[in-house]
Amino acid sequence: MRRTTFDALLTVAGLGLAVVLLIAGALLTWGYTFTNNQVHNQLVAQKIHFPAKGSESLTSLPAPDRAAVSAYAGQQLANGQQAAVYADHFIAVHLQKIAGGKTYAELSAQSLAQPNNTKLADQVQTMFRGTTLRGLLLNAYAFWKMGQIALIAAIVAFAGATLMLILAAFGVAHLRRTPASAEAFPELGKHVEPQAA
Repeated sequence: MRRTTFDALLTVAGLGLAVVLLIAGALLTWGYTFTNNQVHNQLVAQKIHFPAKGSESLTSLPAPDRAAVSAYAGQQLANGQQAAVYADHFIAVHLQKIAGGKTYAELSAQSLAQPNNTKLADQVQTMFRGTTLRGLLLNAYAFWKMGQIALIAAIVAFAGATLMLILAAFGVAHLRRTPASAEAFPELGKHVEPQAA
């Protein structure tokens, strides 16, 4: 095979791969932007705020939870990371206190067995609302995290496209300097004579 043909094939393949990576990077960037904006807009619309610094709502939390929530004290919940902190370190703590650590499913089963117990029925309703809100916030966190991963993948795709474009430019430069008669793998075309014993 002629060296110029081999170089041209590699250069075209590099350019093709660069185009694919650029398209992938653009789509991943769009995915990141869409996901990030949707999560932000939906969370901001709920007008949820972290407890103010020094407030009883904050100081009454166990130390690890207090430390996590304090990082956002007084702020409006606006991104996935904040949603995860609010769900896991604020709502979850309060849900644990409602019925001594029992889950909504456990309380609901008890309530069905005791239909006249209004206190238990109220606990079930509170647990349902809290568990639902916590789940929704954790879903927002999951989508936000997927957006963050899409952003990282977009950066990798654009870096790969840049590398392929640089390599293709080197390929074009090498193609121009290579004599038309040069062979790509000259050793493969040589016939080796068997040696006499």
